[in-house]
Amino acid sequence: MAHPFSTAADEFYVNMRLGSQMALPTQRDTVLHFFDRIQREFPGMTRFRKTEAGEFSLEEARSSDSYRWVTLDTRRLSSGFVNPEEVGITTHLHTFLLELAPFHLGLSPLEIDYLDVLYGFDMECRGNHDEVIAESVLVDSPLMCLGDSLGAKPLDVQPTVTFALSDDCRLQGRIDVITRTDSAEVRSGEFKSEMISVYLILRRYWGDRPKQSFMDVFASLTDRAEQICNDLIVPRVLRPISTAIASRS
Repeated sequence: MAHPFSTAADEFYVNMRLGSQMALPTQRDTVLHFFDRIQREFPGMTRFRKTEAGEFSLEEARSSDSYRWVTLDTRRLSSGFVNPEEVGITTHLHTFLLELAPFHLGLSPLEIDYLDVLYGFDMECRGNHDEVIAESVLVDSPLMCLGDSLGAKPLDVQPTVTFALSDDCRLQGRIDVITRTDSAEVRSGEFKSEMISVYLILRRYWGDRPKQSFMDVFASLTDRAEQICNDLIVPRVLRPISTAIASRS
C-alpha cells in the first residue's frame, strides 16, 4: 500500500502521545470500557493485550501493510497509524482518543504534561547505517573530523537536534535519526537489512494551561509537522539518506 511519502521512505507513520503528570487509571472496568469504545469506532482493532509492566494495548493486525494501534501506560496515552493512504485519515484515530480521554479516563488539562505528534519515516538499508548518515546528512560537519583518523569507521552516528518553535519555548521540535548497525556487524563487515528511522516530533508542553482543547492543539501540531516534512525533512534529510542507500545497492 502506497503512503504519502512513498518516494522518500519505505514506511511512514503518524503517532500521538499525551503525557500526564499523574498516574492514569488501571481499574479493570475503566480500562475495558475505554478500549471497548475504541473498538466500536474501529472494528478492525481486535488484538488486546496487557504487558507485565502494566501497559494496555489494542491494535489491528500487524500482518497488514497498514494498521492502527493504541497504548495506555502509567502516565501516557499513545496511538499510531502506520502507512496511511493519506495523512488526513490519521487524525480520526488521534482526535477520537483526545475527545474520549477526559470522559473515560478522567483526564484533566490541569494534569497534562505535554501533547506531541511524531511523523516517522523508515528506510530499509543493508550496510553500515552510521556510514550512510555520516556521508549524507553530516558530510560537511566538523563533528565528523574523527573520520579522518587512519582506519576510523562510523559506529554510532545518530544525530538529534531540538529547537524551540515559540518564544516561550513550550512548543518544541526535534529531529531524531536512528541507526541500527551494531559493532559486531562493523567488525565482520556483514550487515543485516534493517531500517534507518527519521523522526520529526513536535511537542507542546502544557505548563501555561493553554485555552485550546486537546484536539485544537493537536490539529495545529499536525499542520505544522506536515509543512516541515514537505518543506524541510523530505528534501534535506530523507532524500540525501535515500540517495546514499541507493548508491550501495
